[in-house]
Amino acid sequence: MGYIDRTGGEIMQTNEFESAFGAFLDRHEYDDAENALFSIVRAAFAAGWLAAGGEPPQPERIFQLLDLLSKEPP
Repeated sequence: MGYIDRTGGEIMQTNEFESAFGAFLDRHEYDDAENALFSIVRAAFAAGWLAAGGEPPQPERIFQLLDLLSKEPP
């Protein structure tokens, strides 16, 4: 796995680099940063969506807890 340098050429990384990068991705700090970035991108998309005349999303129930011991239908 590599990355692109300023001239457009791909540069391969050492195993040490890849190992350190993998360890970084496994840390909770990366998860926090990824979640923050996702929130920013989603907010920017929503702003563009609304500016283009799109309808705002309507709240929806994600799941419903069922009482399996109850005799009444849900």
